[in-house]
Amino acid sequence: MSEPISHSRRDALKQFMLLCGAAGALQVTRSAQAADAPHLAPADPTATALAYHEDAKTVDAKQFPTYQPGQMCSTCLQLQGKEGDAYRPCNIFAGKLVNANGWCKVWVKKA
Repeated sequence: MSEPISHSRRDALKQFMLLCGAAGALQVTRSAQAADAPHLAPADPTATALAYHEDAKTVDAKQFPTYQPGQMCSTCLQLQGKEGDAYRPCNIFAGKLVNANGWCKVWVKKA
């Protein structure tokens, strides 16, 4: 019979620290990639289809009845990234950064 493999607490802690370090490095890489992403152009086909506006103040409420004053990307559940950044990633427009002051038809109130 083979002997059971035993791990010391020290070995387990080392492995845990390596895992934490790798996860941190991955997060930094993702942040750098997001910062390098292009800004979403209003002429982009997906942006056009979803009525993306760079500035929510320019949305015509008569043309877009779902729009309500105060709605903007910074208050939308879909917006990701660091609070306060002018342009941030959005779940809807993958690989592009949207204006935090923008708006589109997919706006959903943050919880």
